[in-house]
Amino acid sequence: MTTAVYTHPDCKLHEMGAWHPESPERLQAIEDQLISSRIDQWLDLREIPDVAEADLITAIRRVHSEEAIALVRDHSLALKKSGENYYPLDADTLLNQYSWQAALRAVGAALSATDAVMNGELENAFCSIRPPGHHATHVAPMGFCLFNNIAIAARHAMEVHGLQRVAIVDFDVHHGNGTEEAFLHEPRVLMTSFFQHPFYPFSGTEAAPGNLINLPVPAYSGGDVVRQLAQEKWLPALQAHQPQMIFISAGFDAHREDDMAQMKLVEDDYAWLTAQVMQVAKQYSQGRIVSFLEGGYNLSALGRSVVAHVKVLAGI
Repeated sequence: MTTAVYTHPDCKLHEMGAWHPESPERLQAIEDQLISSRIDQWLDLREIPDVAEADLITAIRRVHSEEAIALVRDHSLALKKSGENYYPLDADTLLNQYSWQAALRAVGAALSATDAVMNGELENAFCSIRPPGHHATHVAPMGFCLFNNIAIAARHAMEVHGLQRVAIVDFDVHHGNGTEEAFLHEPRVLMTSFFQHPFYPFSGTEAAPGNLINLPVPAYSGGDVVRQLAQEKWLPALQAHQPQMIFISAGFDAHREDDMAQMKLVEDDYAWLTAQVMQVAKQYSQGRIVSFLEGGYNLSALGRSVVAHVKVLAGI
């Protein structure tokens, strides 16, 4: 089993101020934990390769409008020219002069990891990237997210590699509204998620098509609740869909130590969820999984949870 971890220094250049929880230190915490846990020696540690900007923009256009692309590109480049520090897109999402560069690099990870897994070079991959993506909608960045990396990867798998059935598993504590919007009327994509409710972005509870399995859970829910829901709702839906590839929105902010939310998951819960997804992937998807970092803001809990996730992916 070959598991790669994709990352790049460019992903640390995007930052939104010292006060902001979605910080470059998140990636450093993951790197440190991969080393201290001594699992790095069993992984294929890959720097995200250069991808032609035209190819990246073509992939982004499958999910985002020209206006959304221009918003990130033009304001980032304007900051570089002006020397100003930040441009606020909303109260929680800001650009700096490197945001366009970082966002393109994250999309490059989505394409490169998907290609490598589809080509049989890897069995699975984890993309340790930022900015995250699952809140970014067709027309606008939001919720710390600029471009929807996982939606772009899923579209790439279908439009470039010809897959007819893919699945997205989202275990971030917040509902992936942008990903849901991208595939609301796309029967080739099954999206399963749980999320704290009521909570930002206050979506996911409306009546949805059968390809969207949204499971809102109350604050202070623990891993026992999530595991039961996964067994009763996620796994039957995944089995029925028989995905040819699975993508994971791996947010770790439902951890009990993360102050950004009020749920009580621990590392073992993330390992268990990953193992369930892997079983489905082995049965229907030739083991093909690409996972993307989303949330997770307590640095210690984030690093430990990613290690638990990646250990299962790598069969360690």
